[in-house]
Amino acid sequence: MATRVRSAVSGTRDLMRIAYRDPEHVSERLTLYASQRLAAPSRDWAERVRRERSDTPPATIAEELRTHSAQLARIDGAVAGTPFFIALVPGYLSYLWQEARMGLRIAALYGHDPAELRTGAEMLALRGVHPTADEAAEALIVVRDAPPPEKPTARRPLRTWIDSGRRLLIFGGFLSAPAEEPAGDARPKGGRMRELTGLAVATAIWLTTWVLPVTFMIAMAWACESHTRQLGRRALLLYDGDAATPEAAIAAADEGHDRGHDRRQILRTIAIGLSVAVPVGFVAYADHVRQSTGINGLGAWALSPPSRWCLRPWSSPAGAEALLDG
Repeated sequence: MATRVRSAVSGTRDLMRIAYRDPEHVSERLTLYASQRLAAPSRDWAERVRRERSDTPPATIAEELRTHSAQLARIDGAVAGTPFFIALVPGYLSYLWQEARMGLRIAALYGHDPAELRTGAEMLALRGVHPTADEAAEALIVVRDAPPPEKPTARRPLRTWIDSGRRLLIFGGFLSAPAEEPAGDARPKGGRMRELTGLAVATAIWLTTWVLPVTFMIAMAWACESHTRQLGRRALLLYDGDAATPEAAIAAADEGHDRGHDRRQILRTIAIGLSVAVPVGFVAYADHVRQSTGINGLGAWALSPPSRWCLRPWSSPAGAEALLDG
């Protein structure tokens, strides 16, 4: 885990620079950058695998790649969910990088050039960033032909960063791309309510990182792994010929689940439940012991740094004692 954390922090500086300099086109910029950096290694990987495993069907190799990438995404998600948001950005970008590598390798395995603009457009469409590969290709051309963004000289509005964060969440599979809405009076009245609901959910998640940090790590690991599996399944359906377009691949992938899906979901639900129940149960038991016997070894541990790490809002002995006093 420590090696993975160091890799996530050190290997994403260029990605962070891209996102900072051009937040309005962060999805397209990251896709073009990944195509430039990962195209040649993806081709080399595909040629080597086809040569060494010539008797193995491409679908089997792609499935193994998808499973391995999902395991790496689980680690990156846990890193991104560490307390205080310390590694949120590098962990999340490392997760996106793993997904990009997986998609380009699957494309190369089936004979598609990962350096071509069309392949990058298909990756964007498979993520749901654009409705079709043609629209994604048009967006990529606009960004590719524009001059590289310079370092900003003035502070950007907060709205810019909020929109950029939303684009990154769509790119990573945490949000669905909004449907196109008619302008003017024809806009549906539920749009504002959806935005407020999304803000409330984001606030609840943020509070979770402070009160129950382990829960957020598990949730992030779960979400990143699940999306990587789903994205890999979409790419496999598209390039193996089971779906003619990214839209068809998305629809086909959403119809079924992987083998072991139910078992993994049960284990994750249990883990999340325990991550909530154990700290809450400890506080309740410590309160019961203190009310009965006063401060003892358990109460002292409750005021120690490990306990304060688990229950961060009460970060001082006085605050914890006030909590126990009820």
